[in-house]
Amino acid sequence: MTTGEWLRILLLAAVWGISFFLTEICLRDLGPVTLACARVGLASFALLGIAVLKGEQFPSGLADWGPLAAMGLINNALPFSLIMWGQTRINSGLASILNATTPLFAFVLAHLLTSDERMTFRGAAGVGIGFLGAVVLIGPSALGGLGAESWGQIAVLSAALSYALAGIFGRRLRRFSPTIAAAGMTAAASIILLPPALFLERPWNASPDGMTWVALATLALVSTAAAYIIYFRILATAGATNLLLVTFVIPVVAVLLGALALDETVTLNAIAGMLLIFIGLSVIDGRALSAFAGLRARP
Repeated sequence: MTTGEWLRILLLAAVWGISFFLTEICLRDLGPVTLACARVGLASFALLGIAVLKGEQFPSGLADWGPLAAMGLINNALPFSLIMWGQTRINSGLASILNATTPLFAFVLAHLLTSDERMTFRGAAGVGIGFLGAVVLIGPSALGGLGAESWGQIAVLSAALSYALAGIFGRRLRRFSPTIAAAGMTAAASIILLPPALFLERPWNASPDGMTWVALATLALVSTAAAYIIYFRILATAGATNLLLVTFVIPVVAVLLGALALDETVTLNAIAGMLLIFIGLSVIDGRALSAFAGLRARP
């Protein structure tokens, strides 16, 4: 990847990293499915407004809306609901850590399902090191018997698998501009989520306070609307596997925010895991290794 693509990945990691912290705030007053629906609904209104102002052409017909709806399901409706439900049982830092397994799923699926993103030894080694970092961050206590916390972990891991599938499927949306792809996807996701939110959680009974409204607005406009414009730009130039490396960086942002704002503890495991994640990313990138080999080769 180019330096510009890495910078976009770091920017995306920052705006997605804060989403776990913002979700933690919103879940005090809103149910997980309601929150997921509100997040994509507000984001879709913002994105549709941007598309209108830019004079972009909206999709028409099933051939266009079918892929957008499928992407909305596997990239928004399912993973958002699963992560937000999971965060009712585990903290924001652990949720972001489990989400970092996405590139592992994506690396294997891209090798099996695509012809131009094949597995390489360096890539496999980097993803393996990054995944080891996620395991170290989780810690041995997560390996206990199944309970409320374990089901929360399984929900977030299922969301990671859904994200990996979405990264590969999203290649079909390259014919759309980033704004139209993001707007169509989030609009479809909000329609999918609205019935279960109304039926299961009766959001009209909720009483969100001012902090919740601010967190929800930030979650929708920054961590969703703006984030998905960046997402589709990276997907178009760097591919699905490279795009999903962003989830290795997200735990660092989320764990630090959790420690600073929610009094969540940063353990030695977390520090060691972060270091392994950065090592894994540097192996995948390859430039640091090439520079080191070049230094060793000099007389």
